[in-house]
Amino acid sequence: MIEHLHISNYALISEIDIDFHPGFNIITGETGAGKSIILGALGILLGARADTRVIRDASLKSVIEAQFRTDGFYRLSDILLENDIDAIPGVCILRRELSPSGRTRAFINDTPVTLALLRQVAMQLVDIHSQHQNLLLAEADYQLSILDSLAANTDLRDAYSSKYLAYRHAAVAYVSARNAVEKNRADAEFITYQLDQLRELKLKPGEQALLEQEREVLANVSDIKTHLSEAVGHLSGQADAVAHVANAVSELRRVAAMLPDGENLVARLDSARIELADIAESLIDADASLGADPARLDAVDARLSAIYSLEKKHRVDSSDQLIAIRDSLAARLDTIENADSDLAELQAKAKAAKREAVKAAEALSESRRQQAERLAGELRDRAVPLGMKNLNCEIRITPVKLSSSGADEVEFLFAFNKNQPLMPLGQTASGGEISRLMLSVKSLIAEKMQLPTVIFDEVDTGVSGDVAVRMASLMDAIAARAQVIAITHLPAVAAKGSVHFKVYKEDDDTSTHTHIRLLSPDERVGELALMLSGTSSDPTARAAAQALLK
Repeated sequence: MIEHLHISNYALISEIDIDFHPGFNIITGETGAGKSIILGALGILLGARADTRVIRDASLKSVIEAQFRTDGFYRLSDILLENDIDAIPGVCILRRELSPSGRTRAFINDTPVTLALLRQVAMQLVDIHSQHQNLLLAEADYQLSILDSLAANTDLRDAYSSKYLAYRHAAVAYVSARNAVEKNRADAEFITYQLDQLRELKLKPGEQALLEQEREVLANVSDIKTHLSEAVGHLSGQADAVAHVANAVSELRRVAAMLPDGENLVARLDSARIELADIAESLIDADASLGADPARLDAVDARLSAIYSLEKKHRVDSSDQLIAIRDSLAARLDTIENADSDLAELQAKAKAAKREAVKAAEALSESRRQQAERLAGELRDRAVPLGMKNLNCEIRITPVKLSSSGADEVEFLFAFNKNQPLMPLGQTASGGEISRLMLSVKSLIAEKMQLPTVIFDEVDTGVSGDVAVRMASLMDAIAARAQVIAITHLPAVAAKGSVHFKVYKEDDDTSTHTHIRLLSPDERVGELALMLSGTSSDPTARAAAQALLK
């Protein structure tokens, strides 16, 4: 239940604090006093879209905060735990802050949260019944949700949703694979042509780099041999660097004993001599191995030309990338060739998943069919005393193809007069009739489920007399199981409340302010008298008000 509501800097409200009570709370006030403003602020707290135009003073933020008593709301505890929000034993505090810049912030127990999470938590705490929600009663999805709520189908719906999602994923996987195969088959001839070209080259990893290096040598063999010959000449030819180093070794040996570290110097110089002699031999071998080979050069050029041509065609830069393309095309062709068996396997999985989904849908449908007849009868029993003595109701369930909600189309059909055919609610009911039907639905849900706080926003609009009294009694019965807050203009409804709040406006020197206060027993008599006769002091009206309260 809502224990406390704080609103500041919002529309006509500078600051108000309301301590609601358990049971049946009544809110009354003249038209335009600000009842809808309070309800609008509460809607923003529960996750509705915020408009910065409601901020009263543009230099300050607007704050809406409510403290809820949550004993026994185990689902709420699970949500807080799942989202790492510290739980306060028996209490949950929601807050929404609107800044003049347009930024909004949401908090649960002083922890910043997303607006989506705020809405999820709010749904566990408050159910606002408004004229807009009355219109929902004519919509198929809402009718289905009512039926599932009263049938306690949460577990069946969760089981079905899991099976349905598995079926949809399997079906999408099959269709995607089938489309890919069809496209590949259409491209198979071209894929084969490209693959044959690449296979014909018989490329090897790193081949292009080796060929380019070989071509560089073949194209410049004359220059290379000239420079090799000069290098050999300097080492062992006319200059004979190797012989000079050998002479240096001989000379050094003669004095090595007399020099510090002389033997080491001899060894190092002799090692250099050996290395130079080895290099000279290698250069001589290299020079001998080189020779002009125009045929090989032509072959290398032809091979590289073929590689470059395919690289340009496939828009790549190396033979290794061509090898990757070749392997990819081969894999695609292999997929095409094995497509039938792969598709058959995916199709089998999709069919198996669909059978599981259908089985779960049938269990859900059976539960709905069992509840539909009971709900129709219970709606008649609740609604007939509310001035609809000729009401006839049928909840029709029609099988349809699988969807996210099951395999049923649910339609509430009503007739409000004798010999009138059953028709969809939106085609046959007045606004007042829909309000009374919705109130009947809420009373049924309150009996069968753990309802949060229920707020009725002028649900009694368009009714009066005995019907109003019966609607008030029905709201009072709901209040025995959940906190009820009712905004009303009817004295018969207001008199049923356990506590009574009055919303009113006052002017100061600069502006108008909306206020709310809890009425004392005597003030309550005066308020009901005002609602009955237009004046709070009329003795007859006050007597009638006292009679209503009794």
